[in-house]
Amino acid sequence: MAITNSPIQSLLQQKMLLEIEYNAEKEAFRQLTEQMGLQRKVKRGDAWYPVKPGRSYWNSLNQLCIEVHRTGDEEIEHNFEFGRPVMFFRLKSEPTAGKNGRNMGTTVTPKTQTSILMQLTGTVSYVDGDRMVVVVADSAPVGEVLNSTEPVGVQLSFDETSYKMMFDALDRVMRAKNNRLAHLRDLFYTKSIKTEHFTFSPLRFPYLNATQEQAVNEVLRAKDVMVVHGPPGTGKTTTLVEAIRETLMRENQVLVCAQSNMAVDWISERLVDRGIPVLRIGNPTRVNDKMLSFTYERRFEAHPDYPALWAIRKTIREIRQHRRRGDEKYHQKIERLKSRATEIEIRINQELFGEARVIACTLVGSANRLLQGMKFATLFIDEAAQALEAACWIPMRKVNRVVLAGDHCQLPPTVKSLAALHGGLGKTLMERIVETHPEAVSLLRVQYRMNEEIMRFSSDYFYGGRVESAPEVKYRGILDYDDPIEWIDTSDIDAREEFVGESFGRINKTEAELTLAVLERYYEKIGKERVLGERIDVGVISPYRAQVQHLRQLIKKRAFFKPFRHLISVNTVDGFQGQERDVILISLVRANDEGQIGFLRDLRRMNVAITRARMKLIILGNRLTLASHPFYKKLYIYIERLQDDI
Repeated sequence: MAITNSPIQSLLQQKMLLEIEYNAEKEAFRQLTEQMGLQRKVKRGDAWYPVKPGRSYWNSLNQLCIEVHRTGDEEIEHNFEFGRPVMFFRLKSEPTAGKNGRNMGTTVTPKTQTSILMQLTGTVSYVDGDRMVVVVADSAPVGEVLNSTEPVGVQLSFDETSYKMMFDALDRVMRAKNNRLAHLRDLFYTKSIKTEHFTFSPLRFPYLNATQEQAVNEVLRAKDVMVVHGPPGTGKTTTLVEAIRETLMRENQVLVCAQSNMAVDWISERLVDRGIPVLRIGNPTRVNDKMLSFTYERRFEAHPDYPALWAIRKTIREIRQHRRRGDEKYHQKIERLKSRATEIEIRINQELFGEARVIACTLVGSANRLLQGMKFATLFIDEAAQALEAACWIPMRKVNRVVLAGDHCQLPPTVKSLAALHGGLGKTLMERIVETHPEAVSLLRVQYRMNEEIMRFSSDYFYGGRVESAPEVKYRGILDYDDPIEWIDTSDIDAREEFVGESFGRINKTEAELTLAVLERYYEKIGKERVLGERIDVGVISPYRAQVQHLRQLIKKRAFFKPFRHLISVNTVDGFQGQERDVILISLVRANDEGQIGFLRDLRRMNVAITRARMKLIILGNRLTLASHPFYKKLYIYIERLQDDI
């Protein structure tokens, strides 16, 4: 008889794996900070250097902020976003000695500059292009940055907070007894406990297809949990927005979360488009006036009582700054003003949260003090297949039931420790529920993005052939008599991969040149006027960041692409998650005699890559290297057969 772990034992194991991941990431960050050169950090997007300090000020939430502007390479995509911890540093130049021992003077190369961490640390509050606002402690020495005579930079710091919240969430779940959280825990981990449903006649939604309509009805019927499984292009967000809208016909307010700020922004924007009042906790990644208008901070500032609150806070700061010794009434004054400020703040918050029908934040953001003590009937988690299970438990204690939406056949959560990954940390709550309660899963089956031939391989390999194309996209294409999907084999040319550093990945310069040559030829076939007139957009994807940056540089240098640059995006597979383009080119990079393909073995990533194209997909890769893996062999044979049939 098979031995099965109890929910508590399984969660204890998960906590142990999370500790392994925490320690591995902390050690990796330590090595990154101590050993990696500054130029490399900047190139990876983990540092801005040099930065030009702006102003320091108190924001509407009474937090001290410092503003900085990036003055380095603006083409490099960075990893700074709301909520991430950062630290400031400066470079100290020191004279170096040559091999013969003579002093070489004080004109120093970057290699002889020492990075010195400053006392100033903080959290990213806002990033817009090359401008960033960092929240720092009230007593922080901001003058160190504002008045520094040496160049200053800012780099990402290790994120202790997210881990603390995940550990705390797991502890709460394990301790839960005789309450809703305990019931959900036991349900998710136990096949014998069945999910419960309400019973009512199905509602009709003429603007949804049959599987989307069914999914919305299943969400409304679910008492405990429901999973909306949305393969690429099947309208998962449309379905989720409709499910939220219908839920709000029955409930006053819902909590909507996702793993990333970008995913929260996307679902929030779609809800606002449907006229649903959203209150976004945390600043958005997709910065525009529309997004900012429903953030908590902007709404707080716009409240008619805010000027009075600001005046009181300003008075408190001035009294503290000019405090005289022996002022017996100092504490009385401060306490009276603080009490008045708290009263106004509570009143503003009550109004803002009372008006909102949807509270939107990241999973970690659900632990924000603003949401302390709040309860919701329903929690919606978007992109649930990209979130660690521990993160999903953070908002779960606030709710009675949960709806998860995503696709566990696409991008998985990021797990950096191989030991933790092999131990099962990468298994998401969504995957667990799909396994234990398949009756609580609703699969969306009609896709509206891809030409049938592009879609068919993914449908057969990942979804058991159950995903079909909508009639209006089935035969979509750019050119007559064109192959919607091609594999350009690079094994006949001298296109070899190169290794460019442990944490930066691999590059294949010959394949990169060929990728752009192929794109150039395809543009010429279509014609410049048509490309620009119809705004035919192109995505160039590579699994390796080094290849992505090399491709970007090549496109920037080539005069041919100048008129088309605004229509071309170059990014990693992760960077294209949730996006689509008319034409997609994928540079797979790997080319070696040993058949080593590294993390191309993560087939969920490849599922994302090959399903971004609407009308044309071109894969460039070394067939001999890649076909050593059965997935790529099948894909190559599939494409060859399609071309033989034409």
